[in-house]
Amino acid sequence: MSDTLPLSIQNNRRMEKWIRFDPDRTVRLAVGKVELGQGNVTALAQIAAEELDIDLTRIAVLAGDTQDAPDEGQTTSSQSIEVSGRSVRLVTAELRARVLDRLARRLNCAPAEIGVDDGTFRRGNAPTGHDYWNFVQTEDFAAEIAGTATPKPHTEYRVVGKAVPRRDLPAKVTGASFIHDMVRPDLLHARTLRQPNRGAVLAAFDEAAVRRAAGGDFRVVRVGNFVAFVGHDETVVHRAAAAAPAHARWDNARQITPDQQEAAWLVGKPTNERVHGDPPMADPPKTVIEATYSRPYIAHAAMGPSCALAEYRHGTLSVWSHTQGPYPLRAALANVLGLPTERIIVRHAHGAGCYGHNGADDAAVDAAMIALQVPDQCIRVLWRREEEFGFEPFGTAMQVTARAALDDTGKPVEWTTEIWSGTHVQRPSTGGNMLTHEALPTPPPDPKPTDPPESGGGGGTRNGLPLYDFPVRRILHHLVLAPPVRTSALRGLGALPNVFAIECFMDELAERAGVDPVSYRLSVLSDPRARRIIEDVAVRSDWAQRGPAGTGRGLGLGWARYKNKAAYAAVAVELEVDQEVRLKRVWCAADAGLVINPDGGKNQLEGGIIQAASMTLKEQVTMEGEGVTSIDWKSYPILKFSEVPEIDTVLVDAPDQPTLGMGECTMGPTAAAIGNAVAHALGVRIRDMPFTRERIAQVLLG
Repeated sequence: MSDTLPLSIQNNRRMEKWIRFDPDRTVRLAVGKVELGQGNVTALAQIAAEELDIDLTRIAVLAGDTQDAPDEGQTTSSQSIEVSGRSVRLVTAELRARVLDRLARRLNCAPAEIGVDDGTFRRGNAPTGHDYWNFVQTEDFAAEIAGTATPKPHTEYRVVGKAVPRRDLPAKVTGASFIHDMVRPDLLHARTLRQPNRGAVLAAFDEAAVRRAAGGDFRVVRVGNFVAFVGHDETVVHRAAAAAPAHARWDNARQITPDQQEAAWLVGKPTNERVHGDPPMADPPKTVIEATYSRPYIAHAAMGPSCALAEYRHGTLSVWSHTQGPYPLRAALANVLGLPTERIIVRHAHGAGCYGHNGADDAAVDAAMIALQVPDQCIRVLWRREEEFGFEPFGTAMQVTARAALDDTGKPVEWTTEIWSGTHVQRPSTGGNMLTHEALPTPPPDPKPTDPPESGGGGGTRNGLPLYDFPVRRILHHLVLAPPVRTSALRGLGALPNVFAIECFMDELAERAGVDPVSYRLSVLSDPRARRIIEDVAVRSDWAQRGPAGTGRGLGLGWARYKNKAAYAAVAVELEVDQEVRLKRVWCAADAGLVINPDGGKNQLEGGIIQAASMTLKEQVTMEGEGVTSIDWKSYPILKFSEVPEIDTVLVDAPDQPTLGMGECTMGPTAAAIGNAVAHALGVRIRDMPFTRERIAQVLLG
């Protein structure tokens, strides 16, 4: 049984790591997945309340604490509810079964005769005088989790499946929740001077000029090529950090040319070559059609720059971070700083935006490094906006060629997706890809580019295999070894550009065959769950009245199953194109199986739609000289509130199906739907993101 348990339970087998009953008649549920704005902590509390039959208000959740919560790795890949939720369900169902079984023996009855009302046990309608708080025993928590208890059937749910307000929002709305607002005793503020790139050496630094510009007192902390400014006055250290780059001279600083910011630059560079899927057909059809699509480098563009607090007291390092993985960050800190992991505590605190591996972990290492040099103080590091845009890990550029060998009816019988991409995962675990580590006197070896395995959904190959009924499907993956900037995880990894390419190419093939795009898709798609959501958005968007191409108004559609194994989503987009694209309305249908909190689920779907629209229409990291030039909101624009369209979202009711991760499932379908709608509006196809005014003009002018 143990090998079929969720990985979260396999790595945390003792019940006491997950749950305890406190004297104030509350229940503390501890989880390793953290709240990044997706509402997962609320949903996990719902699952625990449901299985224990305890009022939801009694469930207090501790999330992301290496001292008191289980190690569930990273909060990534839309797995919080799919994996951690399953774990919480099994843990709480087993605890309930253990307690009721022992109580039944005392009462000389069957466990099924005992009911639970808000944690109080009754036999029939008669009270037993017992509840969880006075009947649970130490051995209930000390034993290993077997995972054999049967959770409730969905037909008995009273809490799961209901829209519940997110419990993290009140503090965020009032400004009391974010790490940026944390205040600790003995607080000192810190800013850094960033090494322009791995291997750059600080040859000269005019500290006197920086002090004059700062206009106040501060301390300079320097370890190798790592430089920080520390003081009581945040304004002074901020001015010091802003002035420092102009008074620093670096040897061995790289030079970047503007062509390196484009996905096309990746083609022909040194790569690791990978092939996934079916071997080529022995005698393929002679009609072969292909088209190439691209996405540039993308920033996380979090509303609040990365921030961390750290203090080194009595031989213990405590760190507060908006990291996605407290335990992996602890391992990275141990490696960078040379401290044993048992002397490091990492606690999660809310950040203002995440969507993947941003600068949170780097800021935490910054703060920890300074704390070791300045012990018995709390060091608060806040990145400047220019630092956030210039040095966070980016979502890699990707170029994708879709190639199809067609039969006599114009349908693919052999499909190839050829992908050029940098790595999507250089997350902290050993510290080998951390900015501060690279600046130390003994930097780590250059990290080796890797990508998640196909069993984990892939990285550059994520959603690269279409789920249509094509006899032969394969991926040719060129993992580029040395992109010009550091890249890592950004929401959806390679799913957005791959779904964009596949679904736009399907529209192009439908046009070539003279068939309506929805009818064309359905003719090569047998999965009933996929067909249902496509048909739903087609009806609600009035697809049958779509009209001809080239009128300036467009309606487009795209769909995918995230990672080809998680939630299904179909998106239709109505828009207008004149000099630029204006989104008018979006329809979405998603099938995520059992949805714990429908309101939270819709929030995730709609958030993915808005972010994908922003990426598709506006976003691109630009580079030249020593690094990134898109270092503010003017040079890196995102979708404005006034540009957000009306969104009509439907969740398929499927409580009898397993819960599927849905936090990223609308990203690719939205990009594809916009691409197809723009082509419908213009009568000409744009295959490269973002769809800026300049790119539209370029395509229209040939």
